[in-house]
Amino acid sequence: MALELDQAAWPSLTHDIARWISQEYHDMNGLSIQTLERPPTAAEFAQLVHISRPVVIKGFQIPALKRWTDDYLQTKLQDQPISVAITPNGQADAIAAGPEGRLFFVEPFIEKVSMKKLLEQLNAEQDSDNLSASYLQSQNGNIYSSRFFESPHDDPSEFCALREDVPSNIPWVTEALGRNPDAVNLWIGNSNSTTSIHSDPYENIYTVIRGSKHFTLLPPCEGWCLQERMYPHAVYGYTDSINGLSVVPSSDTPPVRWSSVINPDLPGSLPPEAHPLHVTLEAGDTLYLPVGWWHYVQQSGPTTIALNWWYDAEVRGMNWIWLSLLRGSGDVPSGNDETDTR
Repeated sequence: MALELDQAAWPSLTHDIARWISQEYHDMNGLSIQTLERPPTAAEFAQLVHISRPVVIKGFQIPALKRWTDDYLQTKLQDQPISVAITPNGQADAIAAGPEGRLFFVEPFIEKVSMKKLLEQLNAEQDSDNLSASYLQSQNGNIYSSRFFESPHDDPSEFCALREDVPSNIPWVTEALGRNPDAVNLWIGNSNSTTSIHSDPYENIYTVIRGSKHFTLLPPCEGWCLQERMYPHAVYGYTDSINGLSVVPSSDTPPVRWSSVINPDLPGSLPPEAHPLHVTLEAGDTLYLPVGWWHYVQQSGPTTIALNWWYDAEVRGMNWIWLSLLRGSGDVPSGNDETDTR
């Protein structure tokens, strides 16, 4: 007979137990990140998934690495409109202050531009402190979605012209996991854009094509260090023709659970018991980022380009249950609670 629990009463770890698990994990695993000098076989990758720690992989060669210059991208895409995230501070899908000083989870304003225009904007932003930040981060399968594997001709994409440069799946991952990717995504930005710390329900293969990406990583057992809160939803928008982007609260979108830690790299942002890992990926480097790992991402270079393959996590067995328990499923406080001292 199944045990029925009210969702509001789901168990959560006590602070002392969470700290103990974090320390035990750190004592057994340390802060090192394994580097492979060649892509693993399917059997080797299956073992990496079982261990569930980040790994840097060298030598994963795809056509985009050699082809994707500015001229090539502009020629291939011509005037094809592409969706670009615009924010005033380079922080899309992040916490920001809005009307009356309340904190919101804010999604970016989306602008349709050509690839030529995007690359021009990125170069201009590098040379100015007064411009908003552009970041191509439409994700959710902006190159290939899961529909592609069911019906390749029924999976439209703004980047169809680039598909010949990007494999729809990674053979050693697909064989190891027994499934195709749920999404393959393209990311293009510059040093002005930052990805706020979060975790994903995917096994993630992340490859840098141009520029550098700087990851701050925390294991699932240290989610308690990130002090998640519930925030009302908002989007950036232009409310008049004079002022720039501002936070526009949403009227029909439920609150969002998100970390209240804005920048985990700042001294004092994390409790002393946290053990963040740091890794930089250069062009040609690939990161295996296991399901549930928290990550904060910065980038450098006038134009930084990356690709990632999201594979659905295995929910059978105990792994997903442990991940849910480690994240905590109890009552999550409001991010605007005046009694919350963080």
